[in-house]
Amino acid sequence: MTRTAPVYAGEEHADPRRWFAAAVVIVSVLIPVLDNTVLNVAIPAILREFHADLPSLQWVITGYSLTFATLLIIGGRLGDVYGHRRLFIVGAAIFGAGSLLASVSTSVPTLFLGEALIEGIGASMMIPATLSILSTTFRGPERAKAFAAWGAVAGAAVAFGPVVGGFLTTDYSWRWAFRINVIVAPLIVAGALLFMRPDERSVRRPRIDIPGALMIAAGSFALIFGLSEGTTYGWWKPLKDLTVAGATVWPASRHMSAIPLAFAFAAVVLAAFVVYERAKERAHADPLFEFGQLRHLGFRYGLLTTMVLAMGQFGLLFVLPVLLEDGARLSALRTGEWMIPMGVLIALGAPIGAALTRVINTTVVVRLGLALEAIGLATVALSISAQPTFLQILPGSVLFGLGVGFASSQLTNVILSDIETEKAGVASGTNATVRQVGLALGIATFASLLNVQTIRHAVDSVQRFPGLSDAAKTRAVTQLHAKGVAFDPRAIGTHAQLHDFERLLGSAVADGARPALLFAAGVVTVGTLLSFLIPHVGTRVRAHGTTAVEMVDAYEQVDIDPASAI
Repeated sequence: MTRTAPVYAGEEHADPRRWFAAAVVIVSVLIPVLDNTVLNVAIPAILREFHADLPSLQWVITGYSLTFATLLIIGGRLGDVYGHRRLFIVGAAIFGAGSLLASVSTSVPTLFLGEALIEGIGASMMIPATLSILSTTFRGPERAKAFAAWGAVAGAAVAFGPVVGGFLTTDYSWRWAFRINVIVAPLIVAGALLFMRPDERSVRRPRIDIPGALMIAAGSFALIFGLSEGTTYGWWKPLKDLTVAGATVWPASRHMSAIPLAFAFAAVVLAAFVVYERAKERAHADPLFEFGQLRHLGFRYGLLTTMVLAMGQFGLLFVLPVLLEDGARLSALRTGEWMIPMGVLIALGAPIGAALTRVINTTVVVRLGLALEAIGLATVALSISAQPTFLQILPGSVLFGLGVGFASSQLTNVILSDIETEKAGVASGTNATVRQVGLALGIATFASLLNVQTIRHAVDSVQRFPGLSDAAKTRAVTQLHAKGVAFDPRAIGTHAQLHDFERLLGSAVADGARPALLFAAGVVTVGTLLSFLIPHVGTRVRAHGTTAVEMVDAYEQVDIDPASAI
């Protein structure tokens, strides 16, 4: 008997331009991710050119993350109301305008306005729209492939960012990180106009929930700020003045840091947001976020898994560069080169994971990816040394990259699989927001753990260091507590002792990185266990060569209940 290929919902009416549209979406994901990663590498060059200090420039990077995370859910909701294609185009145009301003900036405030605020606003519109466009454009195996390509580009951009940043900063200028966006943004807008389907006009346009938007923006800002800046300003006792635009907002002389107040404010505002939104949902009054969507188990547990996964993923991407640059004294460019295999495996892992969804269901691919990530993190942790070699970190990096490729893109596919088309935007924004919270948790956790453990091991080694006077030991311990992994061994001891001091610090960074990476492996293991709460998506139930999901899609096409048919 000849088998016929399964027909997916709307497949016979699929837009022939859909893969061109997908290409536009995927390129648009590349530029904000690469832009922020490149900026991290370019910090020393910008400091020299602007004659600025590190705390003021740090607000540029932090400000982008805060703006982006604060407005994601709002950006997703605006896409649901006004159309994802329209919001995508507006977001790309705003992002391009911010990049133009950043590329010609001559001071930190101008760079902050262009990169942190304007680009952050544009990215918060673009990213939810990209996920929504893919979710509503593709069905069946094509959907897995589209999300795999999205995940591959986003993941690889993080890994390749240091290489691109080192190349541009060394051979050209850090400004090219923004000039590229100025060139690409108009092409993205033109591609969206040419290849994306126009947004369908809804019979009734939902009202904008302004109070809900204000609450989620304020609460998200306070939460992300607290998580990402706790190590800078002190989790409880103030470590330094909190200054904004040169004005001291919270002096270090206070008895308590501003961070606990930020968490308390976030808790109160977000709790009020939940109460308010649930009341609006019961009244059918167009809430910003429908908590009833959490009845979908894939959405509920997928979000939880995403947060834990993002936290664990950040472990290697944060700890490894510190180990290689501050411990082994590699250059930023060399460090980026050592991370190339990880980026390649992320890019390869995503399409391989998509292909596996044809053999095993999507949820199992996610679990497999999470397990590979955990094993990769543990492998790197157990193989590093004070002077790591490329071959030492290669096996763990390969496993980690392959796992990221498997898990990240298909987890997004799982999360959005049961969400109604008209609510895909706010669901996409929620997914991206939860990921940002996980990343901020990763920053707070792994940065603190790495710093504390490195200082402890370095101080112990300094106390036992032969031939060093008590005064020199006191100076070294004081600077270690002040600078942590950024401690400069040239400031202590004689020139003859420099090599021994560098070896001491390298050993301390390795000893600090190992527990941080093992903890990250434990976090991803928890994410793997949480993923077992996610129901199977794409479970292969043989029925005349057709999977269950294929049957669901086909029956939706003719408005028949697939459960009764099965």
